[in-house]
Amino acid sequence: MSTIPCRKAFTDTITELAKSDPSIMVVTSDARGSVTLTDYAAQHPDQFVEVGIAEQNEVGIAAGMATFGKRPFVCAPACFLSARSLEQVKIDVVYSHTNVKIIGISGGVSYGALGYSHQSLHDIAVTRTFPGMDVLIPSDRHQTVAITRWLAESENPAYVRMGRGSVKDVYADSDGSFTYGKANVLVEGDDVTIIAVGETVSKAVEAAALLKNDGVHARVLDMATIKPIDREEILKAAEQTRGIVSVEEHSIFGGLGSAIAEIVIQNNPVPMRIMGIPDEITVEGDSDEIFNYYGITAEGIREQALSIV
Repeated sequence: MSTIPCRKAFTDTITELAKSDPSIMVVTSDARGSVTLTDYAAQHPDQFVEVGIAEQNEVGIAAGMATFGKRPFVCAPACFLSARSLEQVKIDVVYSHTNVKIIGISGGVSYGALGYSHQSLHDIAVTRTFPGMDVLIPSDRHQTVAITRWLAESENPAYVRMGRGSVKDVYADSDGSFTYGKANVLVEGDDVTIIAVGETVSKAVEAAALLKNDGVHARVLDMATIKPIDREEILKAAEQTRGIVSVEEHSIFGGLGSAIAEIVIQNNPVPMRIMGIPDEITVEGDSDEIFNYYGITAEGIREQALSIV
């Protein structure tokens, strides 16, 4: 079990990258503790901007920086960046096509105990509709390192969501953990395909192990890049297996499952099960409690896969 959350892997990496790249700027809205930016701010005071509790300003300031060659990373809770400052993301970042990276921390149900106001279960549905914006969700600390390094070189605006707590390692190291626009095949199988993202990826791998005991060989894909999504790997899953189970820490509407279904239904329709948060105000609790409540577990994934095969 990793002792380093994805948010800490991100800040450790961006702190190191900023040493040799003065164009990197980090902008936050009274969230240096939540994002784990204390060390970054101490080491790079001239590359750090604190705006206070003003997420709209935060995005606008970052967009302005990008117009004169800076590479700003906007870091704050995902629930606020994907709602309160959405107009600024839409106009100042997407419409203006500025090189701003929106880093949503404590996404999904990470803040589950604080209730619906602090949950971000609509962010993927919204951001993947924005033209020219990349949308990514790392599955563990190693992949977070690889994505952060890639972001520092990319010229595209991007939305990246990561959780708050530690998650199980999916990869042994960062090498080979991330290729832009491509899914990683973690488990080979030809009976059913499980496509997961973020913190649900490790659960999908566990589900594949359970299914093997049932005599079912499940393929597991880590779809770290939601946009642009890996159409080729999705179509291979539809052609080579009997159906697809998608798993995500997001509403069942508009997220990973919807993105997969849009491709499958127009090319090679197969049975699908979309696992996520249903159309209701989410229950309160920590992440594990909420996952268990909604069946987003290895056993829950296994049951959905068996319903297809």
